[in-house]
Amino acid sequence: MTRFLATVVVALALTIAPAGQAPRIVAIGDIHGDIDSLTSILRQAGLIDAANAWAGGTATLVQTGDYLDRGERVRAVLDLLIALEGRAKAGGGRLVTLLGNHEAMNLLGVTRDATPEIFATFADAGSRARLDAAWADYQKLGAALAAKGEPVPPALARTREAFELAYPRGYIEYREALGPRGMYGRWLRDKPMVVLLGDSIFIHAGIPPASAPQRLDALNTQIRDEVRRMDRFVQRLVEKKLALPFFSLDDVVDVASTQIAVANRAAATAKATGDTRPLAALDVPFLREAEAVLGVTTWLGLDGEGAMWWRGLAADPDDPAGGPLLPLLQRFKAARFVAGHTPTATRRIILRYGGRAVLLDTGMNRQHYDGNPAALEIAGATLTAIYVDRREALTP
Repeated sequence: MTRFLATVVVALALTIAPAGQAPRIVAIGDIHGDIDSLTSILRQAGLIDAANAWAGGTATLVQTGDYLDRGERVRAVLDLLIALEGRAKAGGGRLVTLLGNHEAMNLLGVTRDATPEIFATFADAGSRARLDAAWADYQKLGAALAAKGEPVPPALARTREAFELAYPRGYIEYREALGPRGMYGRWLRDKPMVVLLGDSIFIHAGIPPASAPQRLDALNTQIRDEVRRMDRFVQRLVEKKLALPFFSLDDVVDVASTQIAVANRAAATAKATGDTRPLAALDVPFLREAEAVLGVTTWLGLDGEGAMWWRGLAADPDDPAGGPLLPLLQRFKAARFVAGHTPTATRRIILRYGGRAVLLDTGMNRQHYDGNPAALEIAGATLTAIYVDRREALTP
C-alpha cells in the first residue's frame, strides 16, 4: 500500500464510526468571540482541518451558546459557525448551534456586553454617512412629539455627543446584521435553546427543577415567541415614528413606558371630566404590546432565574446520587445535562451530580477568563474531555 493510501485509510478510521458503534458527539461551550480558541479545539478534536474544512465525518458537533459578546472577533466566529453548518452536512456530519443568554440578550436588544471593538468589525466605508443620517432621523422623532405637545422621553432627547456614545460607529450595522432581516439575525432566530441528542440534553445554562416544562421543546417555542414579539413591537414603534430600528432595549422600554404614561393620563382626565373623546384616539392593541414589553425582564430570555440564565447546575450543592436532576432526567428520558454558562473554577470540564451534569464552560475566551479551549466527546457511555494538549477520561 502506498503512503498516500495508508494516510487515507487512517483518516477514514478516525472519522467513520464502525457498524454498531454509537455516533460520535462533540460539544463545546462558551466562545465569546475567541476565534483562535475555537479553531484550535475543533482541530484538536478532529472536526476541522487547517483550512477550516469539515474533517469530522459523521460526527455531530454541538455548541451550547454564548458565541456573541466580549471578544472582538464575534463576526469571525459567526461566519465560521454558519460555514461549518453547510460543510458538516455535506461531509455527512452535523452542527447544532444553541442560543445562550448572550444571544438572547442581543436578539432582544440588550447590547451591554457587545464592545465598541465588536461594533467596529461591522463598520464600513459608509458608516459615517449612515450615522449622520440616523442622527437626522433621530432628531425628527423628538421634534415631532414636542410639536404635538406630547412628552419627549429621554431616549429621544439625546445630544449629538450622547447619541454617538449610545450608538457608536458600527452599532447600526451590527444591529441590522443581527436584526430579523439581517444575515446573522435570520440564522440566530432559527436556533433552539435546548436539544436532546442521544441520551444527553444540551442546553446553555440549565433547567430549574421548580419551573421545568413538561416538554423540552416548550422552551424553544417560548424563546422564539419572545424574540418575535420584540421584533413586532420595535417595528410598530418605527411605524409610529417613535423609534429607529436599531434602538437598544433600554430605549425601547423608555419609549414604551412614556406612551403608557400618556395613555394613563388621558384615561384619568376622561374619568375626571366625563369627556371620553380623547380615549377614542388611543391605540389599545399597541398599548397592550407596550405593557408586555415593560415586563421583559421576566421573559425567559432575560429572567435571571429562568432556564436561559440559571446557574444551579454549577452553583447548587452537589449530590452524587443525582438530587433534583433525577426526576427531570427521567421526565425527559435522558442520562445527563451538558451545559456551559458558568466558567468552572478549574477551567476544566467537570462532572457534577454523579455525572448527570457535565459543565463545559472552561473560559475559552482567554483574554476575559484566563481559561482553556476544551471539548467534550461523547461516544456511547464514554465521556472524554479534549484539550489542546491532552485527552482526559471523565468518570463520575
